[in-house]
Amino acid sequence: MNVRRIIAVGAGALALAGCASDPEGGGRTPPPLSSPPASGGSPVAPTGAVPGAPRDLATGLSVPWAIAFLPGGDALVTERDSARLLRVTARGRVTEVGRVPGVEPGGEGGLMGVAVSPSYDRDRYVYLYFTAADDNRVVRFRHDDRLTAPRPIVTGIPKGANHNGGRIAFGPDRLLYVATGEVYRTDLAQDRASLGGKILRVAPDGRAAPGNPFGSRIWSYGHRNVQGLTWDGKGRLFATEFGQDRFDEINLIERGRNYGWPEVEGIQPGNGDDRFTDPLLTWTTAEASPSGLAYASGSLWAAGLRGRRLWQVPVGPDGRVGRPVAHYDGRYGRLRAVVRAPDGSLWVTTSNKDGRGDPAEGDDRILVIPLS
Repeated sequence: MNVRRIIAVGAGALALAGCASDPEGGGRTPPPLSSPPASGGSPVAPTGAVPGAPRDLATGLSVPWAIAFLPGGDALVTERDSARLLRVTARGRVTEVGRVPGVEPGGEGGLMGVAVSPSYDRDRYVYLYFTAADDNRVVRFRHDDRLTAPRPIVTGIPKGANHNGGRIAFGPDRLLYVATGEVYRTDLAQDRASLGGKILRVAPDGRAAPGNPFGSRIWSYGHRNVQGLTWDGKGRLFATEFGQDRFDEINLIERGRNYGWPEVEGIQPGNGDDRFTDPLLTWTTAEASPSGLAYASGSLWAAGLRGRRLWQVPVGPDGRVGRPVAHYDGRYGRLRAVVRAPDGSLWVTTSNKDGRGDPAEGDDRILVIPLS
C-alpha cells in the first residue's frame, strides 16, 4: 500500500510520497524526511548548505544550456541557438572552442548537453547532445583546445519543436546517461522500441551498457521531458522532469522503472498502479519547470525556468527528501543549468534569450553561488 503525505509550499502544493518496494518496473519511492523512520524514533532532520550572494562570472552569452568541467578546472559551456561550444575559466575568461557542425537549432532544440569523459586525461573525449537534421543525437570528439570532427555514437533519438530532452552526464559507474524527451508524441514514453521519453545508459562508445534492463540502451522509461541528471554522494541518480499542466517532478531513477507518463502526471491518486513509480516530489508548473539539477553539500539544486528561482531540496542519508526552499525568486529570470564546480560552489546559467524570457542587461550570464 502506498503511504502519501502532502506538504503545501508557497502558492502551490508540493507532493512527497512513499511506497513499498516492488519488482523491477514497479513503484517505490522513499518517504519524506519529515516522516518518522519505519523502525520508529525521531524524524530525520533536513540538512543542507546555505547559498551565498551570486556573482556574475560571464555575461553576454546566448542561451547557455549546459556546463561540464575539464580536469584543470575550466568549463565547457554549450549555447543552444548559436551552436557554439565555449571554454570558460574560473576567472570568467570566455573563449570559443568552435561551432559544432550539424546542429540545427529550432524551438527547444539545438546544441544542448555536454559531458567530459571520466578518462579525459588519457582519451581527451568530450560528448555533446544536439538536434540534427533528422534526429537528436550524441556525438563524441577529441578536445585539443579546438573542435575536431564529432563522431555520432547515439543516433535516432526523436526530435521535435519541443521536449527534446538533452542532458548528458557520466555516472559513478563511468557510463554515460542520456536524458531524452517524447517530443510531444506522448506514446513514445511508454514505447520501449523508441529512444524518446527515456533515460539511456550507454558505454563510452555509445553501445548499450552491460546490465541494462531490456537489452537495449534504455535504463528507465515513461518520461515526458527530462533535462536534469545528478547523483548524490551514495551514487543515487535523481532527475528533473517537466510536467504538462499540473506537476513538475524530481524522480529517483532506478533500473528498469516506469515513471508513468503519459498515464500519470505527478503522484498517483489513491493506492496507485504498481506498474508506475511515483516522483520523490512535485511542484506546480508555475513554481518550477525544472531544467538543470546538481547535488552539493547535502542538497539537490534545481534550476527553475518558468519558476525563475533556484530550488534547494535537502536529501537525507537514505535518499528521503525534505521540504524544498526557493532562492533568488525572480531575481535573475529563467534559470537553465546548475552544476557543482570543483571548488564546491554552484555555477548557474540564465536562459532569458530563449524566446520565453525578458533579457536584462548582461544576459545571458553564468552566476557563481558560494555554499556555506
